[in-house]
Amino acid sequence: MNAINVSRTISIRGLFQISRPINLLMVAFSQLMTAFFLVESTNSGLPVLQDYKLYLMVFSTSLITAAGYMINDYYDVKIDYVNRPGEVVVGKGIKRRVVILLHTILNISAIAIGLMVSPKVAMINFGAAFLLWLYSNKLKREPFIGNLTVAFLTGLAIFLIGFHYQKSELLVLTYAIFAFFLNLIREIIKDIEDRPGDRKHGCRTLPIVIGFRKTKAVIFLIAAVFVCAILIVTFKLNRPLIFYYFSGLGLFFTYFMYLIYQADRKDHFTQLSALAKILMLVGTISMGFL
Repeated sequence: MNAINVSRTISIRGLFQISRPINLLMVAFSQLMTAFFLVESTNSGLPVLQDYKLYLMVFSTSLITAAGYMINDYYDVKIDYVNRPGEVVVGKGIKRRVVILLHTILNISAIAIGLMVSPKVAMINFGAAFLLWLYSNKLKREPFIGNLTVAFLTGLAIFLIGFHYQKSELLVLTYAIFAFFLNLIREIIKDIEDRPGDRKHGCRTLPIVIGFRKTKAVIFLIAAVFVCAILIVTFKLNRPLIFYYFSGLGLFFTYFMYLIYQADRKDHFTQLSALAKILMLVGTISMGFL
């Protein structure tokens, strides 16, 4: 009996680790903030938070995200044994075949829930699920394209809300761009952090293909494009408050880039990855001040 209880405890703990609940909460939070503060109401005038379809979209996005984490850990188990051996779940906390089964069930459920919202949302959910599988299976091991894929899907999660309700699309796009570029930078930082395991298992990520210092130069170039893109859309919006807020956030972003310039050890890049999450959260909270 004790052995069964221990097994169940390990499985629950493994499921908790592999699904990244904190990250799922951040995704759901960003979508709900987008709906409440940027979209505000449906086309029929109903407050958006009273529309059950919003919660279906948020739930389906969370399911796809969780499934993406699972399949990523499934394919990366050998790499993770090198980069973060204490955090490996697949094959230890949860059996490999169970991970595949959960991944399939979550994706099918997310697409079915998306269909309850609209055929377009179901198609977007299907596309996102497929891209996450393709990323984990192949794209992650190629230079830059894998980073772009994850960043695109992060921005899409926010833009999906404005797309479905067909309201405040430029304003929502501003935050989608913010999420895209910040996560693109974070994904490249994670590649720098994970070089030992990636190199050992034949991955061709940006830091391995062009080197550590040139990868930093790419990050600085992306940061410059990021700032220009945000300036362009905020000027088009003609909302001084959002311009001032992003300008203030820009000071923290400048410090963030300075830390990237200074970083040269694995623990530095681990901290930078966490800091990028904080910047994303702060940016999301700014929706409440518009």
